[in-house]
Amino acid sequence: MMRALYSGVSGLKTHQTKMDVIGNNIANVNTIGFKSSSVTFSDIMYQTTSGATAATATTGGKNAKQIGLGVSTAATKVSITASGAAQSTGEAFDIKLTDSNSTNFFIVNNGSENLFTRAGSFYIDGTGNLAMTSTGYNVMGWQVDPTTGDIRKDTVSALRIMQADNLTSAPEATTNANVTGLIDKNDTNVTSDSGYFRTLTFYDNLGYSYTAKFAFKAVDTDAGTYSVELTSIVDSDNQDILKEWLDKQGLDTTSRSDALDKIFGNDTKAVKRFTAGKDYTVDAVSGTVSITIPDGNDATTDTYYQSDAVKGQDGKLLGYNFCHNTDPNKIVFRSIAEIYGVDAQTAASGTLALVKGGQLELTYDTTNYTLQFNTSDGTFRYINSAGNDTVMLNMSLLGDSFADIEMDFSHMLNQDNGGSSTVEVEKGADDGKTGIGKKLGALTGVSIDGTGRIYGSYDNGNTVLLGQIAVAQFANASGLESLGNNCYGTTLNSGEFDGIGVEVTADGGSMTTGQLEMSNVDLSAEFTEMITTQRGFQANSRIITTSDTLLEELVNLKR
Repeated sequence: MMRALYSGVSGLKTHQTKMDVIGNNIANVNTIGFKSSSVTFSDIMYQTTSGATAATATTGGKNAKQIGLGVSTAATKVSITASGAAQSTGEAFDIKLTDSNSTNFFIVNNGSENLFTRAGSFYIDGTGNLAMTSTGYNVMGWQVDPTTGDIRKDTVSALRIMQADNLTSAPEATTNANVTGLIDKNDTNVTSDSGYFRTLTFYDNLGYSYTAKFAFKAVDTDAGTYSVELTSIVDSDNQDILKEWLDKQGLDTTSRSDALDKIFGNDTKAVKRFTAGKDYTVDAVSGTVSITIPDGNDATTDTYYQSDAVKGQDGKLLGYNFCHNTDPNKIVFRSIAEIYGVDAQTAASGTLALVKGGQLELTYDTTNYTLQFNTSDGTFRYINSAGNDTVMLNMSLLGDSFADIEMDFSHMLNQDNGGSSTVEVEKGADDGKTGIGKKLGALTGVSIDGTGRIYGSYDNGNTVLLGQIAVAQFANASGLESLGNNCYGTTLNSGEFDGIGVEVTADGGSMTTGQLEMSNVDLSAEFTEMITTQRGFQANSRIITTSDTLLEELVNLKR
């Protein structure tokens, strides 16, 4: 009778334990990454009132007489391998682990030891570390090897994503340029003296931006021959660094041409012819230039004759003084551009001569490359010489911060486009990726891919690997110890963590950003368990009340 009483007590205790577990499961139905637990009962040892006997020749054997002494809690088991449903959040640092053959855990550190969790709600803390939103524990992973630029899978450490080295991406110098589009021989810009201007924007090693200006000119359109000339290179402040560099060399006109030729071009001679017009005439015998200028005082015109050349302090030819035909003291200055239609530097480098037909012929140095096209279909043949598709813009001559730029002209065409050329000079090779060059980049975003690799995106177009989230796997994940705060610790029965971890894809798993793993508590199963637990508790309480009634009857026998 007393045995029944204490059996009922043990039943109440074990069912209360089971109810505690069920209550904890239901309480954590919305706890991210929570794993539900279940309780297993076992009977307690038995009291043997008589032992078993063996069979004899005339009688059979008897079984032992045993009376059970109640029930106890054998184990609580965590359903750790059952994944919870996915909850979409849209947050970049919310990560759901998807397992294939085993259970993976994020590795976090509380400042003294590594712990493990399935709750992937992370954020960037004030020091730039990836950390748990709930506890602030640092998320552990692998760092980038500065030598190879790839992940170094050694001991896990805190993933400090927003450290100073990651906030910017190094600039890159432009090393390639691609010239595309077509050049039309009927384009008046191409056939003009100044040419058809196109620009190339590029970067140096420090990330500063520059713009090179090129002039495309017709040489012999019937033969499909054109030229491309470098005219200037300006910085972001619109300062012509090419001119400044040439000026610093202290070179004469010829040497300046040679120096410019080393940067871009094949030094050649060009010829310009000027036919006498309304502003000037040429004496076919003497070659004297005469100009007619409206008089400032009346409507008559005065004729002047060339007197002498005027040069600047650097020796450049600026223009000519013209003397009045009747008044030697009346002198007017006209610039080279006004008379010949060319700038002073160009005129100073050339030779002016009178040719047949009353024309002036100016032969001067020019720094350019010859562009040759097939006259049959307008396709590109070569630049500079047969077999060449590319030429170099030797920017390194202007300073150590520059890289030479290989310019590819092979995609150009010489065809009719209604008198409109469409040439474009773009940085980078024709694959659109190689040698583009980049400015100094500022970090604009962070993303995590399915393998746990963390990438930084920069406003110069760079994407840089910043680290990788590692995961831990255990021989017996159910043997981990629940420590609260969605974290687990290792035990003697779970297996040890090696301090290195594995990649989530090692067992076919992956990481999904913008999602969290919800609790794996099944409410329908928990409520069913609650009903059976309640009934079990009630039944065990009846054992006690019934035993108490029997004892009462026994006591009443004395009356």
